[in-house]
Amino acid sequence: MTTFELPEVLEVKDIQLFLGIGRSQAYKLAKSKSFHAVTVGKRILVSKKSFLEWFEGNHLTA
Repeated sequence: MTTFELPEVLEVKDIQLFLGIGRSQAYKLAKSKSFHAVTVGKRILVSKKSFLEWFEGNHLTA
């Protein structure tokens, strides 16, 4: 999966596929507050922009 194939709003399964990690590891990452995530009911949603900024290291502050 490439960054262009990612939907604008990611679910945990999208993060799992993109990073090539297991489901429980993807849930831990989504709950780690490394990037902004919103819980809607039982679903965890992440904006593509927020995730990619984290992935590319652009979220780091001094």
